[in-house]
Formats: sequence, structure tokens, C-alpha cells
Amino acid sequence: MLYPIGIQNFEKIREGSYVYVDKTDLIYQIVRTGGYYFLSRPRRFGKSLLVSTMEAYFQGKKDLFKGLAIENLEKDWKEYPVLHLDLSGKTYNKAEDLEITLDQHLRQWEKDGGIAARYPEPDARFKDVIDTLYEKTGKPVAILIDEYDKPLLDSAGNETLRESYRSRLQGFYSVMKTRDGKIRFGFLTGITKLGKLSIFSGLNNLNDISMDLEFSSLCGISETDLHACFDQEVAAMAAANKISKNECYAKLKDYYDGYHFCEGSEDIYNPFSLLSALRKKRFSDYWYETGTPTFVVKALKRGQFNLEDLTLEGVPASALTGVNADDSDPIPVLYQSGYLTIQSYDERWQSYTLKYPNKEVERGFMECLAKQNKRKQTTI
Repeated sequence: MLYPIGIQNFEKIREGSYVYVDKTDLIYQIVRTGGYYFLSRPRRFGKSLLVSTMEAYFQGKKDLFKGLAIENLEKDWKEYPVLHLDLSGKTYNKAEDLEITLDQHLRQWEKDGGIAARYPEPDARFKDVIDTLYEKTGKPVAILIDEYDKPLLDSAGNETLRESYRSRLQGFYSVMKTRDGKIRFGFLTGITKLGKLSIFSGLNNLNDISMDLEFSSLCGISETDLHACFDQEVAAMAAANKISKNECYAKLKDYYDGYHFCEGSEDIYNPFSLLSALRKKRFSDYWYETGTPTFVVKALKRGQFNLEDLTLEGVPASALTGVNADDSDPIPVLYQSGYLTIQSYDERWQSYTLKYPNKEVERGFMECLAKQNKRKQTTI
């Protein structure tokens, strides 16, 4: 079996015969309604692959979906102009970094659409691209924005730079509201839901599906997915580790499962860690080994809680569901970034109990905590 670890392009996965856990029935449920959607998920959870899959769908690449659920659901494959803005893959630490990234995407869109750049400002060029594509094709545009919050997360602790990014992105994203009649579909992904961005306040019809039960398994691998798609691979891993298959399933669950993105949802595995473990046939801390983002470290420093036994009770629902949650509160940041997950929900008080999702994350936290304490001791 070919594992698509680190591959975020749907077309490459399908043409390269990599394993693909079919989520296209859920994608169909989203895209058929139109409108604007937002999904928050931790890093390495397949957000970029999801966006790439949607891009192929709106481009009308029916052949790539052969054998998948959406092949039988979609009866009228149409091609739409697609604007895919990907803000991942770059570290933003100076003002021009964002300007360069936006300019690169705009130049590509203008080139592909045969559009002359008539304005210097990114938001004006964005409007012009949407208008021109609509006029040329007679079809509304699909806008897909991946990791919308990356510049803001990278600039955590540098409020001057963050405000510069926030101001630029506020103007850029608000274009979607002013061109609503020429947009077929809008989808944004990110890790956190940061406040003070008009993409949330301006788009009052933005549908945040981050904690919707129907779409809780849209990213990640469920228990059902694991047994249906990887049973032979689990058996091979069990043999390599000289344990039974049932023991291997239990150990995989202990290490990489445990994510709940709403109350009552099925357990979700971290796909990066799970696939890495199955490919290497070894239990290790794959997700945490990729590094702890700076914004999470800063959230840990702000938090006034015991990280050595981290179970948080009575967390109000508004802290996790509010569309303008601010990263000054460490608890929503830790939840949205995957370091805490939902353990239970108290309907009477509309509050959550949060905990570590699994051993991999818990051990990573302990390591991070030890490093923080060591730094404190060396500065005293």
C-alpha cells in the first residue's frame, strides 16, 4: 500500500494509486448547497488535501473521482473558475512576506485567466480577477483559501507585525462579501478562529462547520475508516511488533486516536501519525516530532493551569464555538490546535470537559513543559 504522507494534492494521490480514505460524500453535501464555509482543524489533519479535492471537483475532473462516493452522487459535473489561495508552506516574519505571497497568487490567477493587472493593491486585483473570470466564463467563481490564519499565527507576540497582516487580510478577505453574486462557493480552512477579521464579521452567512456532528470526520481517520481501509496493514504491523491484531488496534487507539470535534462524535485519529505508524510499523510520536508551533508555546506560557494533569472542566461552549474567539485566551487555542480535545459535554451548563486526546500529545506536552521549566531555571 502506498501511503500519501506529506502529499496534499488530490490529483497526485489518485493518479499515483496512493491510498485515499473516501470523504467525497461529505464534500458533496457541502458543495451542493453553495455558500461560504469555514473549517478549523489541527495541523497535519488533511485540510490541504480536502481543499485540493474540492478544487478538482470544481474543475470538473470527473475521472479523478472514479470509484468514489461522489461519482454516483453528482449527476451534473460542471467546470467553474477556481481561485485557490494557499498561505501555508511559508514562515511569515516580516511585512513583505504576505505581500509577496498574495502577489504570487494574483499573478498566477491573472496569467491563467488572461487578465491584465490594472491595480497595485491586492484587494483591488482580487476583485478584478473575480469580475473578469465571471464575465469571461459566464460562471461564478469557487474560492478556496487554505490556512487563512498562517500569517497571524506566525506573528504571535509581535503585535505590530500582526496588525499589519490583519489589516491586509481584512481588506483582502472582505472582497468575498462585495462580490457575493459572482461567487459559486467559498471555503476557508485554518487552525484557529482569530478575532478582529472581517472575514467572520463581514460574511454574516459564513457557515462554521468545525463542530458540526455531520462533518466531524471530514478530516482525519475514524475508527470505521481504520478497520475498513487498513485492516491488513494493522495485521502486518501487529506481526512486526509481535502482538495480536486486536492488541495493535488498541495500541494505535491509545497513541493516535481520541480527537472529538463535537459532543457525541466518533473518535478521530490523527491521520499523519496513524499513516506514519502503519508505514513504518513502529509506534512513535510522529505528529509531535514535526514541532510545536510558536503560537502554542506562547499559549502555554499564558495559561494558569497544571499541564502535568491537564483536564479542564466547565469550559463554556462559547469559548470553543464563538466565531470571533481571540487567541489571547489559551484554552481555545490549545483546543483548536489539537493539544486538547472534548472529553464530555454538560448540556445543563452548556460546558465542556477537555483533556489530552492521546498518549502522543500528552508526552509531547510533558516534553514541552520540561523545556519551558528548564528555560525558566536558566534565566533565574
